[in-house]
Amino acid sequence: MDNIQYKNINNWLPVTKKEVIQRGWEELDVILISGDAYIDHPSFGTAVIGRLLESFGLKVAIIPQPNWKDDLRDFKKLGKPRLFFGVTAGSMDSMVNHYTANKRLRSDDAYTPGGKPGFRPDYATIVYTKILKTLFPDTPVIIGGVEASLRRFTHYDYWSDQLKPSILVESKADLLVYGMGENALKDIAGLLQKGVPFHSLTNIQQTAFIVNSANIPITKQWTDKAIFSHDDCLRDKSKYAENFRIIETESNKYESNTRLLQNYTGNQTVIVNPSFSPISEKEMDSIYELPYTRLPHPKYHKKETIPAYEMIRHSITLHRGCFGGCSFCTISAHQGKFISSRSEKSILKEVDFISKMDDFKGYISDLGGPSANMYQISGIELEICKKCNRPSCIFPSICKNLDTNPKHLTNIYIKANKHPRIKKSFIGSGIRYDLFIDRLNEPDYLKYAEELIANHVSGRLKVAPEHTSDIVLKTMRKPGFEQFKNFKKLFERINKKFGLNQQLIPYFISSHPGCNDIDMAELAIETKNLDFKLEQVQDFTPTPMTLSTVMYYSGINPYTLEKVSVAKSKDEKLSQRKFFFWYKQEFKKEIVTYLKKSGRADLADRLFGVKTPEISYNQNKRKNKSRT
Repeated sequence: MDNIQYKNINNWLPVTKKEVIQRGWEELDVILISGDAYIDHPSFGTAVIGRLLESFGLKVAIIPQPNWKDDLRDFKKLGKPRLFFGVTAGSMDSMVNHYTANKRLRSDDAYTPGGKPGFRPDYATIVYTKILKTLFPDTPVIIGGVEASLRRFTHYDYWSDQLKPSILVESKADLLVYGMGENALKDIAGLLQKGVPFHSLTNIQQTAFIVNSANIPITKQWTDKAIFSHDDCLRDKSKYAENFRIIETESNKYESNTRLLQNYTGNQTVIVNPSFSPISEKEMDSIYELPYTRLPHPKYHKKETIPAYEMIRHSITLHRGCFGGCSFCTISAHQGKFISSRSEKSILKEVDFISKMDDFKGYISDLGGPSANMYQISGIELEICKKCNRPSCIFPSICKNLDTNPKHLTNIYIKANKHPRIKKSFIGSGIRYDLFIDRLNEPDYLKYAEELIANHVSGRLKVAPEHTSDIVLKTMRKPGFEQFKNFKKLFERINKKFGLNQQLIPYFISSHPGCNDIDMAELAIETKNLDFKLEQVQDFTPTPMTLSTVMYYSGINPYTLEKVSVAKSKDEKLSQRKFFFWYKQEFKKEIVTYLKKSGRADLADRLFGVKTPEISYNQNKRKNKSRT
């Protein structure tokens, strides 16, 4: 692959009428609308889908971040496509993009030049689709991406604090493609090019659509399962929780053959067809070897940099999917539980391409994926995987059928660093230390750990223990904190062995369902004892289609039907969050007072290292009262 310069605008998919005309096109086949700036890089879904459709011989254009507040000229400028509009909110759910866990408006947007906010609406998929259906009522609209994918059923929307119906109901879109949609779009494009009417596209895997309840299309290839209706969920939170258990189970299957049906008011039924099996190595290679420029479109060339692009410009995706099954994470719900990996040849080819880019300084920022060290990990006996309904392959314990050997990944790390134009390749994605920490007596596992820590850390290695409490970690579907302690010892031992001075940066979450202030106090003590002053922390944000969100809304664990305590108010959340920053003077008095009132002065003693027995506290109260 040759390096591509900004000088030839036809190396990008067109974004203006002028660019369409320059290509000699009289009509477009597909127009994609995105809430993100257009970056022609395989880390951005709009670029992947655009390049994929282009590879099918279709004429594709992109309208990035259209203005939805004016006369809608952005939506009109390219006319209407011959086949369909494709709509995505972008790489993030637009509400997660816009608001903090405390529902405060964010001051930036990483997917916009200069990080400027305000270039996409709230509920962007719905807003864009409604505009298109008004302007071009006869042209089909397909919605996809994270926002559409995770809102395909009745879902809890944290920002409006209500259960919302399927995004198909609110947007009036004609079809929804969920998950990583390459195979679904291949089938859609193929059938449409053969002249099949759009309304007949009812049997494509990994799609969802809405029909009149009296006209449900018949299927012979799949079985049907009706889940509780939207109205049932509004009346009874336990039914919403039960729906989730069914949805997650079906979504996690290697081979799904169940079509899920959910009824809505007005005799409407949302039908969600089964997903595809994980794509093959050959298919993964073909997706990542499409002719991306790996650069933002030239329209941004003289504008401020796009923060999200700066983060990933010299990164390489090795695989997709995650079998961790963390309760709060949407990765497996969107990308799938099973890992699809690229070939070593394809990855090293991309290493070589990046090394020839004009702005490359010798450092690859990330050789990773959703969890960096799941590359090429799969079941030993695939038939066992096909029958398995576990939401996680590694919680509560690592499946005996899972081959976790990291030797393939170690080889890629070593070969990437040996490339003559590569000074160093880093691992910027988070790693799962529970995949190797208990097997360091085996050479392949120890070799991986030493290679990672000695040669691929850019001074700081990110890991995500998330909490210290075994009870909270169990609710999160995360390993016990003892494993993190063991990993910290390993990290320090390898640093000492190779004469390095690197930092371990742990991530933690407060206000997760099942967590209370005492759990947070113990977290503060544990992390203090390990010499951490925490930086990478966040309050739990309920996002659609996660187990944690279901527990947050319903107060029920859908798998055990046990009640779960939840911190919901702003004060409750802030009360937990302050324990992250126990070392700041402004929080010390508040923490000590709370712990004493809770009868846990012992925790205050351990945290601040000062003996403050309860009797002393009571005596002080009496003294203060008498002075008053």
